[in-house]
Amino acid sequence: MKDWVLDYLGALGAGGLFLGLIVEALGIPFPGGLMTLLAGILVNQGKLDLFHIMAAAVLGFNVGATVAYTIGRCIGEPFFLRYGKYLLVTPDKFDQARSWVYRSAPAFIIFGRFVPMISNLTPYLAGISRLPFLHFLIYNFLFALSWVSINLGIGIFFGHHWESIFSLIQSRLPLLAAGVLVVCLLYIVIKQKVQHRI
Repeated sequence: MKDWVLDYLGALGAGGLFLGLIVEALGIPFPGGLMTLLAGILVNQGKLDLFHIMAAAVLGFNVGATVAYTIGRCIGEPFFLRYGKYLLVTPDKFDQARSWVYRSAPAFIIFGRFVPMISNLTPYLAGISRLPFLHFLIYNFLFALSWVSINLGIGIFFGHHWESIFSLIQSRLPLLAAGVLVVCLLYIVIKQKVQHRI
């Protein structure tokens, strides 16, 4: 996988990363994180330009997420009931994710993207829930910028130890993001209960 991604990025550069992250943002199983991390290694080696790679990655992720948001807004829930299995989405995961986005859209869009099996639902559910597009775009941009920066930064600064670093990210970061999301949701629930009592 590593060699294939490096060959792909070496041949297509920023354009290849742009296309790859459109696919990633659509929720289709794709090694977008690994691709971004390896792009950072190539930046460190002077084979790719940091500004072009950063711009292509953030733009690609936002384009893909916008398409997914539009699908969710225009087609809605029936789309997932019929085709969700192709995105590895079970009905239980769909219902769980939908309840999260109704409770706190910013937390769901920014932190939910780090949670496996929930991340690929994020833009679709934002569209289904009729979240204002500008709000979605802002939250998604904040996530894309942080996610791309983390992966590129790791590739740039720790490229020689990419296997151990990537393994750590895959195993720990989703758990950390899930914890932050749960804390945010608990805070919202407790705050609502306190307000009802007053």
